[in-house]
Amino acid sequence: MAADTQTQRALLQAADAARYAPSVHNTQPWRWVVRPDRLELFAAADRGLPVADPDRHLLLISCGAALHHARVALAAEGWQCRIERPAGEPLAVLHPTGHGPVDPVAIRHFEQLRVRRTDRRTVGDDPVAPDVLDALVRVVEQAGARLHPLSRDQVIDLAVIVEQAAKAQGADDRLQAETSAWAGGDRAAGTGIPGPSLPRELPPTTVAERDFGTTGSLPAGTGHDNAATYAVLYGPGDDPADWLRAGEALDAVWLAATEHDVNLLPSSAPVEVPFTRHELRRLLGDVGNPYLVVRLGTQDPAHAGPAHTPRLPTTQVIEVVD
Repeated sequence: MAADTQTQRALLQAADAARYAPSVHNTQPWRWVVRPDRLELFAAADRGLPVADPDRHLLLISCGAALHHARVALAAEGWQCRIERPAGEPLAVLHPTGHGPVDPVAIRHFEQLRVRRTDRRTVGDDPVAPDVLDALVRVVEQAGARLHPLSRDQVIDLAVIVEQAAKAQGADDRLQAETSAWAGGDRAAGTGIPGPSLPRELPPTTVAERDFGTTGSLPAGTGHDNAATYAVLYGPGDDPADWLRAGEALDAVWLAATEHDVNLLPSSAPVEVPFTRHELRRLLGDVGNPYLVVRLGTQDPAHAGPAHTPRLPTTQVIEVVD
C-alpha cells in the first residue's frame, strides 16, 4: 500500500472514531475533511445553538472533544501528529509526522472511546478516591487547562449559581424552544438526546441538573450528590483557541475518568448566562475563565447506565478529498 494511501486511511479512521465524541446536547457540530496528508476540522454551524451559545463557546468545546478523539485514535495506531491551529477555519489541522510502535497506554485510552457515555443518574455514596481525583487534575493540566475541585462550601455557592442560571434560561422562550428541539424522542436523525438518556424526573440533588423541559425513561437513581465532587474546568484565555483546547481537556479527563470507573457529567448552563459565568469566575477567585462545570462520582456497576446516544452517519460529517 502506498504511504499516502495508508496515511489517508488512518486519517479517515480517526475522523470516524471522532464521531463518538461528546458534544453539547449531542449536536455533533463538526465536519472533517480527510486529505491524503492531513485531517482538517471545521465547525458545522448548522448544528450549533444560536440562542444558548451565540459566541460558539460550547460548539468549540464540542469540536475540541472531537479533535481529541481523533488524536487518541491515531495514537492507538502508532501515528505521531503535529496539530496546526489556524485563527479561523479550519479550527485545527492534524498532520501525521511519523508512524511507529504502538504505546499500550494509547490503546487503553482508545478503548475508552466507545465505553464513555453521558450518564445523568445520581451518583453513589462512595466518593472519588483522592489519588484518582489528583490524577484527573493532572490529566487536565497536561491537556492545557485547569480543573478546580470545589470545597463543600463552594458547592453550596455553585448550587445557587446553577439555580440562577436555570431561572434566567427558563424565562427565555426562544431558548426553551431551542433546547426542546434537541431533547426527547427516539432521535432517528442521529443527533440530540433521546428519551432513554433523560431521567424520568429531576433528582433532588444539591446542585440541580439541567431541566430539558421533557421527561425521559432513565431511572434517575436513589442516590444524591453528597458524595460527588464538583469541579470547574477553566483556563487563562477566552479566545476561540482556548475554548477549543478546553474541549480537548474535557475529552481527555472524561476518558481518564471512564478508565477509573468514575462518572463525569458536564454542566454548561452556568457558563451560558453571562451573569452566572461571572459568578463562577468569582468562585474561582478570579484566577481564570470558567469553561464548564463537571460532576465526578461513582455509581453502582451492577446497574447499567443509558445506551449510547445516536450518531450521525459518516457521510454527513466526513468528506474525503483525494
